Amino acid sequence: MRKTSIRFITGLGSLIFVGLALITTTAFADDQKPNIILIMADDMGYECINANGGSSYQTPHLDKLAETGMRFEHCYSQPLCTPSRVKIMTGMSNARNYLQFGVLKRDQTTFAHLLKKAGYATCIVGKWQLGKEADSPKHFGFDESCLWQHTRSARDNSRDTRYPQPHLEINGAPKDYSAAAYGPAIVSDYLCDFMERHKDQPFLGYYPMILPHTPFVPTPDSEDPNCRDNNQNYRDMVAYIDKVVGKLVAKLDELGIRNNTLILFTCDNGSAGAIKSQLNGNMVQGAKGMMTDAGTHVPLIANWPGVINTGKVSEDLVDFSDFLPTLCEAATIEIPAELAIDGRSFLPLLKGEDYQPREWIYCWYSRGGVEAQQWARNQRYKLYPDGKLYDISQDRLEKTPLGELSPEAQQARATLQGVLDQFKDARPAPLASAKNK
Repeated sequence: MRKTSIRFITGLGSLIFVGLALITTTAFADDQKPNIILIMADDMGYECINANGGSSYQTPHLDKLAETGMRFEHCYSQPLCTPSRVKIMTGMSNARNYLQFGVLKRDQTTFAHLLKKAGYATCIVGKWQLGKEADSPKHFGFDESCLWQHTRSARDNSRDTRYPQPHLEINGAPKDYSAAAYGPAIVSDYLCDFMERHKDQPFLGYYPMILPHTPFVPTPDSEDPNCRDNNQNYRDMVAYIDKVVGKLVAKLDELGIRNNTLILFTCDNGSAGAIKSQLNGNMVQGAKGMMTDAGTHVPLIANWPGVINTGKVSEDLVDFSDFLPTLCEAATIEIPAELAIDGRSFLPLLKGEDYQPREWIYCWYSRGGVEAQQWARNQRYKLYPDGKLYDISQDRLEKTPLGELSPEAQQARATLQGVLDQFKDARPAPLASAKNK
């Protein structure tokens, strides 16, 4: 009997030891800084995702991320690519730091700077378009890069160089590929390789996609390699985006780091004006470059297994300036006070913690840096500086400004006017007087 008791106690002690070891291991894993993958498609509005109610495209991998994570119904970008790239990377309204198309001011701090300083390996692949200096990606905090439109032209004579037979730059070195090569495949392969090489340390992979920007041409998966139907080619390009997302998720699974990786998918602006799509039974014509809903309303899907509860849909507002503080909070990085960013982290919302949602979003937009357009909005109402107020829930194309206002509309006008007033003098004098080059 005594021997049996000793064996029982010894066995129980072993179980307790193993249990404590498991608890310690779990706690250690929870304390790890997460990997971050931020994907931003190029010219693809909210209506292009099946999970959002779109029916014109096939997006099963994105739908799966939404189903097992969180999707947002009110994420807003800038109306055009460079303005959105500047805003998402710096966490500031364009009113404060946007210079001109194709340029990010060299004195700006990006999320890559902040994560790199905190020990992250950093990589950017896809489309650059933020300055032609040879050191631009490294200057803005990226250890590695595989980019189109860095120092090289977007065209070789009259041929676009982003899709078949691409002209890329890998860590600043130009590289030309054969006609059989496909730009989006090469840059996404590079990101997969980066993740594999850095799987044992926290990493940031920022993927501002090349797709589905014009020219609308067949992909390697298109049935007709000579197709000239813009809408069919656009459908194939969106399908290829979805395929690439699936490839990245599969790579994270293969490396065993999926559960410690936050994936965010969004888009830099609305779809091109030539594209017509179906959303909840209604036709949406793309409005890239315009301040209307179809120009600035973009998808946002967040996925982080075990952290973000599955199948969540948020109606809270998210602005592009919110990404930098969200990435920093996920990485437990304190943002220097002197940056004075405009964004606010939505990480607590992703984690199901106490969260004070935004009441408004402000947009200052100018392609060339002068003669800007502005608006302030909430989920329903949008106000312009000329006093025109629109009920976007009833008038997405903003054809008829409201006349007689309901009490709700009156309150919205007062709040949004306060926002416009708040940013009235936000433009620094040197930028306000800058000439369009």
